[in-house]
Amino acid sequence: MHSDVSTQVETKFLFDKAIFIKLLLWGPEGLGYSGREFDHPPPLLFLTFLAMSQLPSPIADEVELLIRNAQLRDELEPYLDESVDFVTVRKMSLAEENEFLESILEWERAPSLPICKWFQPELILPRPEALSDEEVHALLWRTIHQLYGQKIALDFTDHLSDRQLYCVLMRDILPVYQKKISDPRHFLHWHCLDENDIEDWLRYYATDEERERWSDETEQPLPARKPLPFPRQMPRRPSHLN
Repeated sequence: MHSDVSTQVETKFLFDKAIFIKLLLWGPEGLGYSGREFDHPPPLLFLTFLAMSQLPSPIADEVELLIRNAQLRDELEPYLDESVDFVTVRKMSLAEENEFLESILEWERAPSLPICKWFQPELILPRPEALSDEEVHALLWRTIHQLYGQKIALDFTDHLSDRQLYCVLMRDILPVYQKKISDPRHFLHWHCLDENDIEDWLRYYATDEERERWSDETEQPLPARKPLPFPRQMPRRPSHLN
């Protein structure tokens, strides 16, 4: 008997939820009413409030998530690809799926600009050969903090001198086109170590486990570990966003 009652309650909830979604998205016409059935058709906002008021809070929250999910999938329709389809097979809660879809939608809609043009006025650095070491140092740190203000964090910088890092900023970072995402949770992490520079990675940054694994896989001798020549306290992504 208890099982039958639970099934009836669940069925009624699903039926009510379907009616609510139709009502919210399409108004009375979504339920088959042409508007002639009402002498004075109630406003959609009132109908929405009325429908929501009839639902327990947890169910109302779920309905809102379902509506948002439907809206996101409609807005993502022009951009559909394998990454979006993958959501349907992943183990995600509805809230997590919506957050994932929102991030994809923002990525698709974000403008792609050279990083130097993320700034107003455009961020242009003077040629390093025209600068003294003191000027390079001051401009480098000013630029590091300007980049961080645009949620760009620099990683693997401590093997580079100030002048070398300054050249990396001017040559390899500022001219590069990147999507400018407005989401405050989104950080662009820029690795200032060339991906082919295995030796410096092993020497300065790899953990003992990573060094050992690399040696086992390649059967090559490891370069001696050395202290970082230019240690810096770089601004980091806030820990609560990790």
